[in-house]
Formats: sequence, C-alpha cells, structure tokens
Amino acid sequence: MASTQQKFSMQTRPNWAEISFSALAHNFHVVASHVSPQTTVCAVVKCDAYGHGVVRVSQALEEAGAKFLGVTSTEEGVAVREAGVRTRILVMTGFWRGEEEAIIRHELTPAIATVEHIDSLERAAEALGRPEKSIAVHLKVDTGMTRLGLPMADLPDFLERLKASRYIQLEGLFSHLASSEVMGAADAEGQIARFAEVRQTVEASGLRPVYRHLANSAAVVARPNTWNNMVRPGILLYGYELPLTGAEIPAPHLNLEPVLTWKTRIIALRDVPPGRAIGYNGRFVTKAPSRIAIVPVGYGDGFTRHLSNRGRVIVRDQYVPIAGNISMDLTTLDVTAVAGASIGDEVILIGKSERCFVPATEHARFADTVVYEILCGLSPRVPRIYVE
Repeated sequence: MASTQQKFSMQTRPNWAEISFSALAHNFHVVASHVSPQTTVCAVVKCDAYGHGVVRVSQALEEAGAKFLGVTSTEEGVAVREAGVRTRILVMTGFWRGEEEAIIRHELTPAIATVEHIDSLERAAEALGRPEKSIAVHLKVDTGMTRLGLPMADLPDFLERLKASRYIQLEGLFSHLASSEVMGAADAEGQIARFAEVRQTVEASGLRPVYRHLANSAAVVARPNTWNNMVRPGILLYGYELPLTGAEIPAPHLNLEPVLTWKTRIIALRDVPPGRAIGYNGRFVTKAPSRIAIVPVGYGDGFTRHLSNRGRVIVRDQYVPIAGNISMDLTTLDVTAVAGASIGDEVILIGKSERCFVPATEHARFADTVVYEILCGLSPRVPRIYVE
C-alpha cells in the first residue's frame, strides 16, 4: 500500500487519532496464524471499524489478505463496497425492510433469521432478474444470547422454507456467544452444544452451509472448540484482548499491537499559586506552585469524563495527571514535573512514547466499561490520520 501519511496542519484544531496500517496488518496475521489453517478469518469492521474508520480499515484489511469483512449494517457495507473493496462483506445484523435491493446490487452477504428476510430477498432477486440460487446468505440462530437470531424451535419449518427458495443459497450458519471470555461459564458451554445440534439439524435437512462460525474475539483466543471453519475477530484486530475470567484454563496471549494512537497538543500554560481551584466545580486544588497545561480535547471528543482528576496522559515521555474535571472541549493537566513543557508540545492521550504507555483499557477501567466503548466513542470531530 502506498504511504497514506497525511500532514497534520496546526491551522486545524490539534486533536487527532493516528491509525497504523502496519499494526492492523500485524494483528490480522497474528489472528490468522493462531487459528487453524482451515479456518477463514472474517475481520469485523462494524461500528466504523471500532472507531478507526470503516472504509480505510477495510481497504487495508483486504490488502492484508482478509477474505471476509463483517459490518453492522447495509449502509456500512455499501460504503465499503463503493470505496472499491471487493472482499466478501457479511452484514452481521441482517437488513431492514427496503434494503434488500441494495444488498443484492452491492453483492453483500446478509445474515437472515426470519421468513420475512427470505421473502423480501426473493422478491428483490426476481425483480432484478438474478440467476437462481445466486443470493448467498448466512443463517443466524439464537443459541442462548436471546437477542437476534432464529429461535431453535422454529428451525425445522424455517429450513423447509429456505430449501424451497428459488434464489437463496445457504452459505453460512452462525450464532453468537454471550460469555465467551468467562472460562467455564455454563451458558457458553450450553451455547456451544446447542450450535452443534443446530448444525446437525441443518445438515440432516439436506443443506450444507460452507461456513460455520461461532467464535468472537475472546473465543478466538481461548476456545478452539468454537472455531469451526470461520471466526469473527473484532477487538483483537485493533490491538486489544478482553481479560479472561473464571476457571483457571490456560490461554495464549497474542502478540498484538494497538492500532490507534490519540494525540493533541498543549495550547495554553498557566503558572498557578497554591490553593487555586482548577476547572468546573474546583475539583482540583493546587497544593503548591503549579504549572497547568490546557489541551483542546474533552468529552465532546470522546475523552470520557470518568478520567477527571484521576486519569493520566503522556507529555515529553512522562506521565502527567489530569487536573480537575474534563469539560466538553478542554482538559487541564498538571505539568509541574515536566521540565520545559511548552505550548505546542505533543500530548498522547491513548498510546505509547518511548517509556510510557496509556492503553485504551486504562480509560475503560476508570470509566467502569469495556475497551470497545472507549474506541467506538471517539467523536467524528477527531480526525483519523492514516499512517504506515
């Protein structure tokens, strides 16, 4: 891939995220090498590629060798396809009424779970004059998540309707684990067993789906019995693993690299005497003469307010505490200990310097949430800068 480094102009608001294509490709190959050679990796790029930018990330993953991409919606799939990506695209949550023609025209592969899905695809395929058995679909079955998916009790009748379809070809069969990161979880073991039952029922009906997939990121890492012949890694591709909990079952640690680095710059400095309150509600009060830096980032950018007065960032290869409450557009830092801190200095909000590292998981811990929410929560007003 030709270099896509974009020059950062100080005429713009200095608040940006760098997305590393080399780290993304590295993580994809780590996952592909971890699973069995017979297992296809469906690289999940849903929710704007977890905040990294779905179009550019999809292009990079296609170049890295991904044979399947997983998106949230028809809209996301169309955007990727119109950007020139030819890799197979699985619309994992299915499609809404009226989207069936777009699914077919853009050669997307939809998840289906209702007879209505079959009927609407049949009508659209006939109207578009498509060949028989030309619309590949993946059937999602609810094995215990109780969210989307065909109820198992409805499977026999549904399969008869599917076999009678003139245009639809059952290419894939899948489900989703609710507790894949909890080792020894009874519900996970139950879902694995029920998925095996579903496969038997489908094959007994005479249908032979090419792909069978159950494993999300945590299952990719620690549950090889869920790999089947396709896996759906998401957060792994972006450099993070969910912590495994529960029974003491050894699991490999994958050598992943965070793909996203979030940066800003110091735009103002204040020398403040002791006893001075900083920011909204005066939550931080200086105990000694202090040097306070202001950076143009806040919760409006996705810099969670839960980091107020306890999170940290990196300035000049040193950890620096957040001083006081994070506001919508600005955050104050105590840079008293940073010799020579100056206006224009780069500040790392998420990422690494030579000696320091603030991972997105650290933000998640302070916010009592998952790393997914931190990455997906970066606002569109934070430009994504793509680098090799």
